[in-house]
Amino acid sequence: MKSKIMTLMIIVTMLTISGCSSILSEDETTVEAIAGEDNDSAASATEIIQDEISSTLDHSTDTEETIYESVSTDQDNLEQTEIHESTEDYLWQDEDIFMLQISDEGVEPLIDAAALEGNQVIISQSGTYQLSGQLSDGQVTVDTEDDGIVRLILDNLSINSSSGPALYIQNADKVLIFLQAGSENFLSDGSNYLLPHAESDEPNATIFSNTELSLDGSGTLTIAANYNDGIASKDGLIITGGNIYINALDDGIRGKDYVVIRNASLNITANGDGIKSDESEDASKGFITIEAGTVIIQAGSDAIEAETSVSILAGEFDLVSGGGSENWLDSSTSAKGIKAGDSVLIENGSFTIDSSDDCLHSNNTITINSGSFSMASGDDGMHADAELTINGGQITIGQSYEGLESAIITINAGDIQIVSSDDGINLAGGADSSGMNAEMPDGDRPGRNFGRGGDAFNQSGDYALYINGGEVVVNASGDGIDSNGSIEMTNGSVIVNGPVENMNAALDYLGHFTISGGVLLAVGSAGMAQAPDTSSSQPSVIVFFNGNINRETSIEVRDSSGDTILTFSPAKTIQSLVFSTSALEIGQTYTLFIAGSEYGSFDITSAVTQIGSGGMFRR
Repeated sequence: MKSKIMTLMIIVTMLTISGCSSILSEDETTVEAIAGEDNDSAASATEIIQDEISSTLDHSTDTEETIYESVSTDQDNLEQTEIHESTEDYLWQDEDIFMLQISDEGVEPLIDAAALEGNQVIISQSGTYQLSGQLSDGQVTVDTEDDGIVRLILDNLSINSSSGPALYIQNADKVLIFLQAGSENFLSDGSNYLLPHAESDEPNATIFSNTELSLDGSGTLTIAANYNDGIASKDGLIITGGNIYINALDDGIRGKDYVVIRNASLNITANGDGIKSDESEDASKGFITIEAGTVIIQAGSDAIEAETSVSILAGEFDLVSGGGSENWLDSSTSAKGIKAGDSVLIENGSFTIDSSDDCLHSNNTITINSGSFSMASGDDGMHADAELTINGGQITIGQSYEGLESAIITINAGDIQIVSSDDGINLAGGADSSGMNAEMPDGDRPGRNFGRGGDAFNQSGDYALYINGGEVVVNASGDGIDSNGSIEMTNGSVIVNGPVENMNAALDYLGHFTISGGVLLAVGSAGMAQAPDTSSSQPSVIVFFNGNINRETSIEVRDSSGDTILTFSPAKTIQSLVFSTSALEIGQTYTLFIAGSEYGSFDITSAVTQIGSGGMFRR
């Protein structure tokens, strides 16, 4: 029978970010955040430090419940159609296999269920067929009337078809293509098809199916799709195994109703999309689910694109879209790494994404629960029109126009490092003009300096950033964090190396910025600098320096006992500094040191203490 069933280290080194194609070789910042002595307890400074960092990184039970609720909600919202597979699809008896050797001369042995008509091998009855041999210019066609499954076991099969699909599933109840262990199979087609009539655009793939199609096994299948797509199903497509290599004139793999992938190894080069599902009339369809496997894609357009949702549970992904982040494409061409019309949900996995357009994109929501991400984008690292939620993971955006962008962004946990040529984190709605292709200075490459044309948001209304945990490090040439709404920080660690130019700021918000916990450090220019507002329960300090502080200059803050509560060296020349930790206490005096020399002392008398003048300090 065949079967397939800030830990407080004293020193935290930041911004040694190495993305897919961008490395901050010199922009390194060293930060130390040390809590002062707690007057209400006998705890040592080290204990206080550990407690603070522990609460920052190991977020509270309430936050964990929020994460799990978010995951559950996302899964509940995926009201997808049931997929077509059953256990019986993958079970058959050896004695029931029709062993067929095919060639240009005919089929051996001759059976009624499989006959050669011209250059076509036509399978007319359901059953299990093992196909070996070669057709130099021919086709295997499945055209059955009964209700049983057709299984095609490919065992060192080679077919070239100059005028249509190499494997054409014209009519059947359900079809399984099984790649025999150890076999190497080759399918190719020509650049011109003899279609049924002039108005027809189907069949249009090297493997084309009018019905539900599954692929399984552990053998190898190589497809040269010279006409259009590599593998296409007008219904659902399931790939549960095999080593599949596709080179396609247009899309690599297309399942109209859905694509489900588990445990397969896919290597796709496509001028169009790599993997796509495009059913647009039924909201329960048009989805892609990847449970495990290895997926390598080089796509001229989107690497993975679903009309409704993309759900990834695990796997290894190496995705290049639109020629990569250094390649400029017209803004009318979608060249995203992973794209969904409604939702992107990633539970885990390893991702290397280099995209001309957004690395991750959803017209509605993105949820990241875990995973490792190394990304470079010619536009946004992650963009969601409505909500972007990060519950964990190691996320490095080594190059982007804007790193994270959505109307609402919630960060509950994770290690996030962002390099951006404009805003590091952007909260925006309506038509996002930040990526516009207009009035570019001579010598500027549009993709890297100006994005790819902006994203038309579906979301409108309130915009907010919620930081409840995790470690976030931003190196931005524009605003470090830009919110066209409010910011609320309850925990975590946020470090921003902001802009040098005064037209931008390390922190830029329109509503309120309240901080009640965590560690915040933001440095940059002075012209538009902002601090959290006075409604915050954790004190903040904003410093406007009398001149430029050069990169790598030591900056230190000590309390009245002489204990250091903050020390760091900026990655760029700066004019302002904002910091907030639980070590700051109202009624206490602190001293600021620059390059080892005393700069001045200050008293914390309210929620926000300002030293020097400038910026947009809000009371």
